[in-house]
Amino acid sequence: MPPTQEVACENDDCFLDMFENHYTYDVPDEYGIDELVCPVCEGSDLRAIEL
Repeated sequence: MPPTQEVACENDDCFLDMFENHYTYDVPDEYGIDELVCPVCEGSDLRAIEL
């Protein structure tokens, strides 16, 4: 199964607390949270939620 990652938005002005990102099987190894933005506020102050 392709990897998933839960991500929290750290922007105090954003009403979204977290979202889940679903990757495809061919996601590059060097791809990480730094390439993502919040889908609501479009900010890049994101934190990976470790399970």
